[in-house]
Amino acid sequence: MVMGAARRVAHAVQRAQDLKVRQPPVIRTGPPTGEPVVYYLTPDNPRPSGGLRQIYRHVDLLNASGTAAAVLHHERGFRCDWFPNDTRVASAADAVLTPADLLVVAEWYGPALGRLPAELRKIVFNQNAYRTFDQQPFDTTTAGAPLAGVANVLALLAVSEDNEEFLRYAFPQVPVGRARVVVDTDVFFPGDRDEIPARRIAYLPRRRRADAEQVLHLLRARGALSGWELVPIDGVPEQRIAELLRECPVFLSFSEREGFGLPPAEAMASGAYVVGFTGLAGREFFDEMFSVPVPEDDVLAFAKRAAQALETYETDPGGVRAMGRLAAHHIRDRYSADGLRDDLAAFYSRFL
Repeated sequence: MVMGAARRVAHAVQRAQDLKVRQPPVIRTGPPTGEPVVYYLTPDNPRPSGGLRQIYRHVDLLNASGTAAAVLHHERGFRCDWFPNDTRVASAADAVLTPADLLVVAEWYGPALGRLPAELRKIVFNQNAYRTFDQQPFDTTTAGAPLAGVANVLALLAVSEDNEEFLRYAFPQVPVGRARVVVDTDVFFPGDRDEIPARRIAYLPRRRRADAEQVLHLLRARGALSGWELVPIDGVPEQRIAELLRECPVFLSFSEREGFGLPPAEAMASGAYVVGFTGLAGREFFDEMFSVPVPEDDVLAFAKRAAQALETYETDPGGVRAMGRLAAHHIRDRYSADGLRDDLAAFYSRFL
């Protein structure tokens, strides 16, 4: 009884803290004064984040295509500096939005969407549909949460086929579009075709940590890791991630209920042979011609398929590298900036 009460109190405190950091800034509004602007409301997060990188890319491509756009951060002077950019950035402290503008809001703000000015037209940019109902307790919310009662939500924007389907099912009355993720092939690209990398296995330790431990234990117990080096990738700049991926012929994917699943896509773009969980959204690019998708949560199947991949590399490293290059070609063609530019133009033409 006492432990149960303590857990409930701890949960309530954690939820209150989480809701507090999800609060949007105060946004000032005024009458239209010029051409409409697409503002992407974005948290002031200084840490590397694939989602933030995609937002900056949207703004760059919109401006390059003649549609005025800006990243709208909370604090004056904030800009993501962990990758090079000259993206147009504004702050809620300075900007004055008008009813002619579009306010694009990350799904992360979901619990506080109702605090945004009612007169502003809104797009919810949902980069992970599986987080849509975060901090939306079923017993204290109504049907359609977190969009229920939020004025002027014109549409939702997803980043994968899987997430688009999820959002269409969850919110049948709201239009849903999709803008593909871009994998930066100027950064993520295969190494020298003639060079056979060392026996190194890359993975992200922060993804599905418990499942990763089980898979690695199984592989080690079977002797499958003998002669191989594990390369956990975490907390390093984007350029270094790309270098590490080029040095690893195999990548283990521990994706889980993703919006898209950028790490395995970047690994494929770098020429790695990817084995593992698709995170559901990744089903659109995990092709058995050049990768090894594993059923969700089946750690035994994961270990068996990974062991087979490592054994194949031992006997035919060139064949495995050839599949990695095929994966890189597929990612480069499908997830390009030109494709995203077309997606954005088609989506925003309905509202501007």
